[in-house]
Amino acid sequence: MGERVIVFGIRDYAELAHYYLEHDSPHKVVAFCVNEKYMPVEKEFKGLPVIPFESVDEEYPVHEFSFFAPMSPKKMNQLREAAYNDIKRKGYRLISYISSRATMFDNEIGDNCFILENNTLQPFVKIGNNVILWSGNHIGHHGEIRNHVTFTSHVVMSGHCRIGENAFLGVNATLKDGITLAKGTLVGMAAAVTKDTEEWGVYVGNPAIKLEGKLSSSML
Repeated sequence: MGERVIVFGIRDYAELAHYYLEHDSPHKVVAFCVNEKYMPVEKEFKGLPVIPFESVDEEYPVHEFSFFAPMSPKKMNQLREAAYNDIKRKGYRLISYISSRATMFDNEIGDNCFILENNTLQPFVKIGNNVILWSGNHIGHHGEIRNHVTFTSHVVMSGHCRIGENAFLGVNATLKDGITLAKGTLVGMAAAVTKDTEEWGVYVGNPAIKLEGKLSSSML
């Protein structure tokens, strides 16, 4: 039996989440939710009510409804991290969506994860909370992806890799086996990372090199 779910947001990611949950999950989306200052005039999205987050628990009690917050990776996933933490503080359970077209092997998956079609998670992979794996990624055996991370599409993560919190991996990035991406690492599109990275570093090219300076969390 599915859960009754409130989706946080009313933009593209929320619209996609609504579609996937309605067409490929047992769950039922009952409403959308945004912070009060972002409330639309019509107070409706996809034919469902939009509720201010500040008062959502008055109409949708925490013991009867769950949340899903599939937000974009802006500001190195930190906006999504903040929303996730705010929802947890209110006491709501957060569901994860895992596509029926993803390949899994009894993997450990956290909450509020958004795992789309054609992802392959090999045995002994662990996924933390609030992780987005867009379509078509390969996640190698004995690897770990920690909280608040985004993989775009067609990333190849070889075996025994560790991905730190708030990392972002661009389309077609490749990671050598056994490496660690530090917290806040940004891997550019088609970059091939062969060595461990530094916190808030930006890595581009093949083989990947670190750009000068550190990534500010306000850059994205």
